[in-house]
Amino acid sequence: QVQLVESGGGLVQAGASLRLSCTTSGSIASIRSMGWYRQAPGKQRELVATLTYTTTTSTNYAEFVKGRFTISRDNDKSTVYLQMNSLKPDDTAVYFCTANLRETRWSVWQEYWGQGTQVTVSS
Repeated sequence: QVQLVESGGGLVQAGASLRLSCTTSGSIASIRSMGWYRQAPGKQRELVATLTYTTTTSTNYAEFVKGRFTISRDNDKSTVYLQMNSLKPDDTAVYFCTANLRETRWSVWQEYWGQGTQVTVSS
């Protein structure tokens, strides 16, 4: 069974940094992309950043995190990171990891989600 486990959230002051990690486990044949979304209280879940693995690796960021957040992965592609710098109170949310992958070479591509990790930024 595929699992995504996030870690690294916490309570920080405005201007601080945090690094989130998301590790995949289980039977995975290949991963097409991984990314981070967030959901603040009373708001819809929104895209933060994605990392797509094709013949080259490409990244995509929401406008509100460009220049502050960086998404990256380890060499075996099973773990993705979100380095968050210059955090603002508006960044307070539950951050979710997602992966688009297939469990075997004959499986369909599916989206998997982690349980989320809380990030709270105080002013």
